[in-house]
Amino acid sequence: MYKKKQIVEVEIIDLGDKNQCFGRLDDGMSIFVQGTAAVDDVVKAEIFKIKKKFLAARMCELVKPSPHRIEPVCPYFGLCGGCKWQHMDYSEQLRLKRKQVQDALEHLGGFKEVECTPCIPAPELFGYRNKMDFSFTDLRYLTSEEIDIPADQQEKPLDFALGFHAPGCYSKAIDINHCDLSTEEMNSTLNAVRKFCLEHKNELPIYSTRSHTGELRNLVVRHGGHTGEFMVNLVTSTHNPPLMKKLSEKLQAVLGDRLTTFVNNITSAKNTVAFGEKEYVLHGPGYITDRLGDYTYRISANSFFQTNTAQAEKLYLQILESAQLKPSDIVYDLFCGTGSITLFASGHCQKVLGVELVESSVRDARANAKRHNVSNCEFIQLDLKDIKLIEQDMKDFGAPDVVITDPPRAGMNPRAVKMLLVIAPPAIVYVSCNPASLARDGQMLCENGQYKLVSCQPIDMFPQTNHVESVARFERI
Repeated sequence: MYKKKQIVEVEIIDLGDKNQCFGRLDDGMSIFVQGTAAVDDVVKAEIFKIKKKFLAARMCELVKPSPHRIEPVCPYFGLCGGCKWQHMDYSEQLRLKRKQVQDALEHLGGFKEVECTPCIPAPELFGYRNKMDFSFTDLRYLTSEEIDIPADQQEKPLDFALGFHAPGCYSKAIDINHCDLSTEEMNSTLNAVRKFCLEHKNELPIYSTRSHTGELRNLVVRHGGHTGEFMVNLVTSTHNPPLMKKLSEKLQAVLGDRLTTFVNNITSAKNTVAFGEKEYVLHGPGYITDRLGDYTYRISANSFFQTNTAQAEKLYLQILESAQLKPSDIVYDLFCGTGSITLFASGHCQKVLGVELVESSVRDARANAKRHNVSNCEFIQLDLKDIKLIEQDMKDFGAPDVVITDPPRAGMNPRAVKMLLVIAPPAIVYVSCNPASLARDGQMLCENGQYKLVSCQPIDMFPQTNHVESVARFERI
């Protein structure tokens, strides 16, 4: 008979849902363990939930380390919600990422006959991100060591933080000085903006998700992986021209000619999403460019662009390989963002139709096509849940031979999946950043025998994290 707060010893044998690990006790009882455990660790864990068929517990001691366990480089490891796998060597990360995709396809999608190929590794394990989104909060997340320190003895203020949220804690952020996934310019900007905002604390109060008052919301930085161009985007509730001018001068002093552009995005939303309703350009052109293969892309503050430039090139080559395009093919690129996949595909087919929700992304996509004199691409702004609204546009453009879809983590709206079944292209290439969404949408595509899944290739776009990208090919039967 198990009791809450009971300490048990268990060997971790697999990953579980929601960043948990899984093991079995001597009597066969399943146990899900929260904390920084790794597969093949032996740990002690304290039970906090008891169900008929499983227990939930928190790791409290490492008894015997896994042979794949290594020392994390980040001082915030275990607190920050980002790099959850820094304590595992890279070969183990790749194995587990492939396994995540395989397990989702088998157990959630019911795909028993497709074997995922080994995960494509990334060339850089740190400093690879070209975009970082830091959050402002008016409550600083305290470590277990800081909780008992009196407020007047704390090294940092309790009512200011600029950094990352701890898992499941959206009202507080860990005030970080450095992120190992960021570039040098990103970390310099993080500390310069923090210093400026603390110096102007009365004029720039942090936005509160409780009272819905305040100014500072997010700091978003973008860095062209191949061009070196650098953007700073401060997201606030209102625009304060004199203060933003001062901050622009401060950033130019810190970054010099490495600063390409500084913009101030304004939002009245009551959430913490770093997406502006209006934008003010304080320095530079208001956008940066980055290069993938033979193409240079214009990227605005709110535009989607793959966050790992070097690995994105491998991803796009894999998409082309999976698409198996012919010169006569008509291609649809759904969730096309700034048109990066669209342009990559344009040289291998007759023409491409890109569909994207975000207006600035569509503008960037058209500008990117124009810059490269690509004339066989068209772009439409549309929320894909309303895809029936462009039925006539699709008929005018021509029925697709291949549809490439690259949805957000939540996957495709069921109405969009049903419309795909009506359009019924001979092949669908599904680019996914969430194995569960891929499995769910794939099951919808295949459930009536109209399509079959023929291949799936995992790609590691985000080393040190539990996230994995994959490219799946579905063929019409």
